[in-house]
Amino acid sequence: MTAAALKEPVRSLREAEVGSRLNLSPPMCMLDECRLFAALLDETPQGILVVDEDGIITHANLAMSVLFLPFQVIVGETLAGLGGLEFIAQLVNDAAGKRCRVETDLVFPAPAGAVLHGERFYHASASPWQEAGRHGVWVMVEDATGRVMTEQIRKDFVTNAGHELRTPLSLIHGYIETLRNGMIKNPASLQRCLEVMDKHSRRMMRIIDDMLTISRLEGDAAQLKIAPFLVRGCVEDVLEHLMPLVEARQPVVTLDFPDDGGLLHGDRFYWDQIFTNLIENALKENPRNGLRLKISGHWTRNECIFNVEDDGVGISAEDVPFVFKRFYRCAKDHSQEIKGTGLGLCIVRHAVEAHGGSIELESRPGVRTVFTIRVPLPG
Repeated sequence: MTAAALKEPVRSLREAEVGSRLNLSPPMCMLDECRLFAALLDETPQGILVVDEDGIITHANLAMSVLFLPFQVIVGETLAGLGGLEFIAQLVNDAAGKRCRVETDLVFPAPAGAVLHGERFYHASASPWQEAGRHGVWVMVEDATGRVMTEQIRKDFVTNAGHELRTPLSLIHGYIETLRNGMIKNPASLQRCLEVMDKHSRRMMRIIDDMLTISRLEGDAAQLKIAPFLVRGCVEDVLEHLMPLVEARQPVVTLDFPDDGGLLHGDRFYWDQIFTNLIENALKENPRNGLRLKISGHWTRNECIFNVEDDGVGISAEDVPFVFKRFYRCAKDHSQEIKGTGLGLCIVRHAVEAHGGSIELESRPGVRTVFTIRVPLPG
């Protein structure tokens, strides 16, 4: 929206506001025009503010009224009265002084007690208007928080993915150079070299597969291939797939599902991913033998509730809020033997949410760690 497009409605709004303050009765057509224009502005996601030459706010749309809560923008007050929003007054002064459009990006910390927590990012612009000897400034503010956060996530993802792929690639490259130079003659050493290369090439494949899975899950949920399947059978297949790890850790595994196996309508491929990552995570993070691992499913009238519970080392309170983030690893994740891609729990969260469900984590280190998944049942 340009200053020219705003000029006539701004004049009408200003005259209606002035007429209201002077207790005059403007023509009905002017009132109708102002109401229509104000209603249209209230539907725009950007905050729009109109200020006259005296610094009095003559109009503020709905978005402008809520963007900076608990600070309020009130029609009829002056810019000087906008406590906590001094940047708006500065922007208006810059536009009026330079007599041209000015723009700025700003970071607005959420006040204590605000509904939204953390920093908010805004892009604001202001431009002067003039009509029939009167003048002022209109301001437009856009909440850019989502865009800024998305860009930061993209940058972090590229950085982390590059780091995760670089490590195994460097190792493989080093072994190739060693083999090429003929430095390994012993058959046992050669076999060990090939095993390490195989291990790290598989790790790269796992990282790439996980990234592709996340990319698919972040797309259209219609890509899910919904079909009925038995959840107990799904979990049993996962345990069979993880048998080498199960035999190495020797956990005490308990399955608790309805007698019929627990029917669920969902994409079996992604539920394999969900249970594989949760069970594998529990086994890898708890190298001691005898870990008690329980996987259960309970059906209510409206939802399915799944729990994956163990009595292992657990997750510290400071790590709990971040475990579903990409490439995040808990502080205890220090062993190269158990190092994973850092994408498993992120895949779990995305897969559960793609089915309309939610996942929660509760952990008392050394006592009980449980992932609880809730999935709504079709009505």
